[in-house]
Amino acid sequence: MSTLTTSAHDLIPARTAVESWMREFQNWLCRQLEMADGGATFRQDAWEHEGGGGGLTRVISNGDVLEKGGVNFSAVSGRMSDAAARQLLMPDPGYFATGVSVVQHPRSPLVPISHMNVRYFEAGNGEAWFGGGLDLTPIYVEEAQARWFHEQIKISCDRHDASYYPRFKQWADEYFFLPHRQETRGVGGIFFDRLTVGRDGSFEELFAFVQDVGEVYGRTYAELMRRNRDQPHTETQKQWQLVRRGRYAEFNLAIDRGTKFGLETGGRTESILMSLPPQCEWHYDFQIAPDSPEAATQAWLRKDVAWV
Repeated sequence: MSTLTTSAHDLIPARTAVESWMREFQNWLCRQLEMADGGATFRQDAWEHEGGGGGLTRVISNGDVLEKGGVNFSAVSGRMSDAAARQLLMPDPGYFATGVSVVQHPRSPLVPISHMNVRYFEAGNGEAWFGGGLDLTPIYVEEAQARWFHEQIKISCDRHDASYYPRFKQWADEYFFLPHRQETRGVGGIFFDRLTVGRDGSFEELFAFVQDVGEVYGRTYAELMRRNRDQPHTETQKQWQLVRRGRYAEFNLAIDRGTKFGLETGGRTESILMSLPPQCEWHYDFQIAPDSPEAATQAWLRKDVAWV
């Protein structure tokens, strides 16, 4: 990813530099995922936002590894309602936002679901900040792989600030949590929001960190796809995948802030709901057999696991 640099920001406005990198990053990440899948390519749809700007939705389906996935780019501007601005804690209802949002739903229950998001906001009053994160939702938790995933994230965070990994890992534990289920969505990762330019670091420092978040996601998830793609699985494991996908859908529809922001600001519904799995199931009073592989995974779905 040596071509993804911040050098252009000295000559053009900050928002243009970030938007340009987001477009490049979408292209790079789609190539990484296509190579790891080996059987499908992304289709794309361009769209426009009524307030200004638009985006490029890229979706992959029926691949050798990925049953459904998306890598979405957007750069939009406008003025949200006062009620929406209050709900989203915006200091001013005017906004510019650009980012890339990613969710991948593998075909095999032994390849984890993954999510990543990097974003940049400017409010109408001139305040600007970065946000993002990445996390992993294994259908069956493999402890060694979960620890490796967190180790790679920590290495990336430590290049910028030694406090980032512990702070943002805790934030992910709190954010990717289903209170109505009393369980985490998966094994977590990092989550951060409103890293404000000037208060939390310079533009250059925060932008460089966000770029590294994108890089570590692309590299680690492509590797996890390769490691697990050819493992055989059973019908029981496939059924458990459908149940866990249902929990993923619950989080995205009831809790996720990005989903709420997109819907509140008139975003493209097809792109926003791309994150939902292609199939999932809900069963009344679903029970897990004691001492089963499913029970072992359920036991990992808690906050404050010291993965590294």
